[in-house]
Amino acid sequence: MRNQIEPKLRQACDSGAVPGAVAMVATGTEVIYQSAFGRRDLSKPDAMTTDSVFWLASMTKAITAAAAMQLVEQGKLTLDGPIGAVLPDLAAIQVLEGFAADGTPKLRPARNPITLRHLLSHTAGFCYDMWNGDMVRYLRTTGTPGFRTGLKAALQVPVMSDPGTRWEYGTNLDFAGRAVEEASGIRLDTYMRDHILAPLGMVDTAFRIGPSQRQRLVGMHSRGTDGTLTPIAFEIGQDPEFHAGGGGLYGTAPDYIRFTQMILNKGSGNGHQVLRPETVATMGQNHIGELSMTKMTSAIATASNDVDLYPGMEKKYGLSFMINTERSPEGRGAGSLAWAGLANTYYWIDPARDITGVILMQVLPFVDPACIEVFSAFERGVYAALDESSRAA
Repeated sequence: MRNQIEPKLRQACDSGAVPGAVAMVATGTEVIYQSAFGRRDLSKPDAMTTDSVFWLASMTKAITAAAAMQLVEQGKLTLDGPIGAVLPDLAAIQVLEGFAADGTPKLRPARNPITLRHLLSHTAGFCYDMWNGDMVRYLRTTGTPGFRTGLKAALQVPVMSDPGTRWEYGTNLDFAGRAVEEASGIRLDTYMRDHILAPLGMVDTAFRIGPSQRQRLVGMHSRGTDGTLTPIAFEIGQDPEFHAGGGGLYGTAPDYIRFTQMILNKGSGNGHQVLRPETVATMGQNHIGELSMTKMTSAIATASNDVDLYPGMEKKYGLSFMINTERSPEGRGAGSLAWAGLANTYYWIDPARDITGVILMQVLPFVDPACIEVFSAFERGVYAALDESSRAA
């Protein structure tokens, strides 16, 4: 596998196309490849190591979803009951319909109640400002803080469509994280630690960066319009008013692959049954029906490029996972699960081949072309090695 993976990844880091990366591959029961390339920070000499700590961003979402589904198993949350029963702020949610001539937001009551299923599948109507210009305008007009501030006031926003009527990627899992807190009576960081992270042995994953993790922290880099990379100051607030279930975790590749292995292994990992097999199966099913995942058009260029993964392929969404409906150009099987983080961190889970991969970088904006090429080369190499092994057998 090294021969198929490493030349392209090493070349990308040596050439300066990306600062550094950590890549890992595993089956449901064992890690079969791991390596680190390049540097943690272009302003420092430290080499990247496999235990380097990254901002996981939206890779947090799947862990939050797993926490919520544990509570569904226990009957403390339901997928289809109105989430307003747990989160009263969402009981009478408003839909943003546009702006009046004087710039005042035009709001109306939502026609349907929001459910946990909506939140976990991104059909509740919540958006991210970086892919929705109307939300950029709403935040500016109303003075509402952005979601990454960690302020509770950032959660006081309308939805952009009636719940259940459209797929739109957004802050849904931040609300799911709050539902976990309300249903369990425990803060999200503590709940995750006790019920998912510690049982799986994910010792380097947390919302707060500890002293040991800080020594291994990977610096953030910004891609300029001329293609150059610049180290930038970036850190999620370490004492937020709410922990962002949609994107607040820091962690390592070895930790995260323990989580994806658990999904591959039908809820079991590190000697613990974290989720029931039937729950994992449910999470990997299409939960948006006839709706489809759509292109995410950038509204804040410094945060994200346009996002159109596998253009021309219909993509569905499970409970926090993108589902490709066809075999991908890299070899990923139809029905596989995947998602990513804003700073170009990526993972996929292919149950048909019993394989999962994680690759972590720290570059903004999202879907950086050089990072996407590194991810694609990594995945192609994994499947080429698997196919070669199958032919040899």
